[in-house]
Amino acid sequence: MAYKMFAAIYVGSSEISMKIYQISSKKNFKKVDGISKIIELGKDTYTKGFLSTESINQVCDILNGFKKKLKEYQITDYKAYATSAVREAENSELVIDAIRRNTNIEVRILSNSEQRYINFKGLVVLYDNFQNVVSKNTAFIDVGAGSVQVSLFDKNNLIVTENMPIGAVRVRDYVSIMGNRTGKLDKIIIDYVDNDIVTFRNIYLNDKEIKNIVAVGEVVNAIKKIVPELSIGDRIKKEQFDAIYNRIVSMTPHEISDTYGIPFERATLMLPNVIIYQSFFNHCKAEEIYVPNVDFCDGIMASYIDDGSQRIVFGHNFDEDIIASANHISKRYKSNRGHTERTAEFALKIFDSVKKVHCMGKVERLQLHIAALLHECGNFINMHNGAIHSYYIVANTEIIGLSHKERMEIANIIKYNVLYLPSRESIAAELEDCDYVTVAKLAAILRIANILDKSHTQKIEDISISIKDNQMIISAKTYDDISLEAGLFEGRADFFEKVYGIRPVLRLRRGV
Repeated sequence: MAYKMFAAIYVGSSEISMKIYQISSKKNFKKVDGISKIIELGKDTYTKGFLSTESINQVCDILNGFKKKLKEYQITDYKAYATSAVREAENSELVIDAIRRNTNIEVRILSNSEQRYINFKGLVVLYDNFQNVVSKNTAFIDVGAGSVQVSLFDKNNLIVTENMPIGAVRVRDYVSIMGNRTGKLDKIIIDYVDNDIVTFRNIYLNDKEIKNIVAVGEVVNAIKKIVPELSIGDRIKKEQFDAIYNRIVSMTPHEISDTYGIPFERATLMLPNVIIYQSFFNHCKAEEIYVPNVDFCDGIMASYIDDGSQRIVFGHNFDEDIIASANHISKRYKSNRGHTERTAEFALKIFDSVKKVHCMGKVERLQLHIAALLHECGNFINMHNGAIHSYYIVANTEIIGLSHKERMEIANIIKYNVLYLPSRESIAAELEDCDYVTVAKLAAILRIANILDKSHTQKIEDISISIKDNQMIISAKTYDDISLEAGLFEGRADFFEKVYGIRPVLRLRRGV
């Protein structure tokens, strides 16, 4: 049987790890080896704001050690990702350059939303009980070193994801000085994290109760080693978690490390971790917590297969999770659901009809879809200059699965859906690392789709599109008077023609 070898490398905030997988031609996979080294990069970043030369050298030494394992298995195909400790460091670009120069390993820094999305993919693919768990109201709580990501599922649908700056390393180091002075470290941490969790509950849960918690993070599996007499598998009842919580609160990190064989650095993170989970138990009224044996490397592997040529049909549409998250944002800002959905429908039809012209792919299609769903959310703030307000909302709202660049491109597509798009040179600083051409092409499509429902009453029921003689002929099926849409169409067509070199033409097709 033909197979290939793949390595997933994770440069985390409290460990650096690598797993090696065998992926068969029949689209099966299995882990064949793994290695992990504890190193608290987050301690540098969250206290000093940058990674020290000593820490960078340690990272390079560890990765050079990993290279020996890659050579042993003759692996050339790998993905290496760094998360918050590198991402939030002032010298992040220098860190990545040093790794490249000293190890020849290309490490990519993930945005927070990309990081959590990869973790989520690992759960979907490797956790057999996933569908059963999310059939009830479920919170995925991903406790990292620098922050906590909470993703809510309501009857199998992802409805919201939010990030809170109360990660385990950040909390431990921030309050440890006060705790050492008072001797009440657990009480200080409880006060520190409860405020954010209660605020989250009040904003997003309303009267809903969370039935299940799925715990994800670097430390979570070590929690199961506490109170071994409970013989915990992948599910912890509330009363069992209370026993674990009380045991950890009553012990020092040295005692936890010595008693349960947990590395000391990891033992120091047990208290903030269990307090965060306990706070969700208490404030969200969850019944039990699931602790699947899935880590970030597993997520990297799942994402690699899902994105690559050796695609596995996982039985789960990950793009739909992103769309569901965008829909929830749209709902939060009271957007006109009928208008945004009809605009999205028309925009995607135009996109698919001019594929040979725009030469864009799946990612850009998803960006267009999200832009259509969110283009009106700024009206919630002020209907004057709504596009500008929409830009700021999208630019400052995490959307799970999207990189910072992709999200900022969506924000600009929305902005220039209404405003005049200047030359690349005149707005280069404003666009940062956004692709100007992508913004122009998708904004041109969104302008046409948006104007086809200018009245916000869905007068045009459907459209069909054909390309002929440098014209994009849009045949609009309607029973109603669309003089408003037709009158404004020509102005939007000018920009589309400027971008694509073909002229949109609107023709009416009366419904029968």
